[in-house]
Amino acid sequence: MPAPKAAGALRTIGELAEEIGRPQHILRYWETRFPQLRPLTRAGNRRYYRPEDVALVKRIHDLLTNEGYTIRGVQKLLASEKGGRTPTPKAFSVGSLESIRETLVKALEDDEG
Repeated sequence: MPAPKAAGALRTIGELAEEIGRPQHILRYWETRFPQLRPLTRAGNRRYYRPEDVALVKRIHDLLTNEGYTIRGVQKLLASEKGGRTPTPKAFSVGSLESIRETLVKALEDDEG
């Protein structure tokens, strides 16, 4: 058995399919259903999944297998997150973070005094 890959290493479709316990054709199908899932493709159409692709595949797998979502349900969920309905840390500006920091500092000062 080969040694496990580093966390940031690219995964082949076979490695990822084995890791999540699904056949390779399921991952290829998911690529047609979820535009967010775009692994790198090399010569001979070989797929290489980046860490963010691996995380997305694992999330899709969990939503379908454990959470009871349908393909359409997962599509809607991922599309709504992309549409900005769920804020991400990148959505915060430096100004808004500075404002939050000032509010926290003031709250700590008020709490001490």
